[in-house]
Order: sequence, then structure tokens, then C-alpha cells
Amino acid sequence: MNKQITTLLFDLDGTLIDTNELIISSFLHTLEIFQPGLYKREDVLPFLGPTLTETFVGIDPHNAEAMTKEYRKFNLEQHDLLVKEFEGVFETIRTLYENKYKLAIVSTKVRATVLKGLALTNLDQFFDVIISLDEVKHAKPNPEPLEKALKLLDSKPKETMMIGDNYHDILGGKNAGTYTCGVSWSIKGRSYLEQYDPDYMLDTMADLLDIVGVGSK
Repeated sequence: MNKQITTLLFDLDGTLIDTNELIISSFLHTLEIFQPGLYKREDVLPFLGPTLTETFVGIDPHNAEAMTKEYRKFNLEQHDLLVKEFEGVFETIRTLYENKYKLAIVSTKVRATVLKGLALTNLDQFFDVIISLDEVKHAKPNPEPLEKALKLLDSKPKETMMIGDNYHDILGGKNAGTYTCGVSWSIKGRSYLEQYDPDYMLDTMADLLDIVGVGSK
């Protein structure tokens, strides 16, 4: 239990909402257009986490802009069909909100996509502060997005935890001086996240309530 935590920063995709199938499908769709026959499902798993620009520049710098545009078009069209909330997320976030915790989303996705995912799962009512790729010059693991969220929430790093499903979230938290927490349902696996030494690891989202001491503050 860590009762000094008052502020919780959440990654969105792969942490609060299950966008894994949407992201994988979007990558496979895009890559099949620009580099047909070269990529299978397991090949795109490392692309989950970094920004689209980082990923596509690394694959094909000459077509990165066009690939990003195609990805986002497909992703938007398929969004509501493939996205769902992880079990226990809504109830846990609602409980944190009702207990006056400061909550924010810190994502590497563009704002429109973040808002769409939050609205689809009815989580939008709990988050007044959203830091997306549109608000920063440097994405996670650079501390800039977390520091912007902390400033808007009037919170200090020592009373804050960053929760996410990828190494960008853990390292971003460490770089910003916050506590860090991984989620075992990460598509990359619990052991993958543990190598980045997060302070905590969730097996279910409800575990977060015990960590921050809800009900015993």
C-alpha cells in the first residue's frame, strides 16, 4: 500500500482499453499495401508502443507519411468494431474518481483517437486531463508528456504513479520521477515489462485500489 499517491497517470491503449487487435490489424493492412507479403502478425508486435512516425520511418522513411495516413484511416474505420474495455477497468477508474484521486491519460496516440476510445468505453467522464501526441514535442519515454500532466493536475512526481503496458510508460515514469506500474495483461507479456523494473505490477486493474490504499486513506 502506498497512501502518499494522489495522482494516477494512465496509458490508454493496451492498459485501459483493449486496442491490440485494432492496432495489429491496422499495421498488417498498411504494410500489406506498401510492402506486400513481408509481415506476419508476430512481426508487428514490436510496433505496439512507439509512435506511428517512429515505426514507419524505421520501416520505410520515403513512404512513412503515406503509411501513417493509411494506418489512421483504417484504424478509424475499424475502431468501434475492434476496441473493448479490459475487465474491471470502468469500475476501478470510477472508484478512484469518486475517492478524489487526480486522474489523467498520457498517450502516444493523437488526441482524436484517444477521445474516441474514451468515449466508446464511457471512460471520458473521469478524465479532464489528456496528454496526447498532439500536445507534446517528445513522446514517452521522454518525461515531457508526464510533466505536462503533472502541471495541469498541480501534482508532484513523488505523489504520482504512471501505469502502462509498455516500456515507454515505465521508463517515462522513471524519467519524470514518478512511481511506475506495469500491467500483466500487456500483449508483450509480464516478463517483458518486469525487465524494466516497475515499482508495481497489476494482475487485474482492481489491484490498483489496494496499492494506493482506497478505503484506508
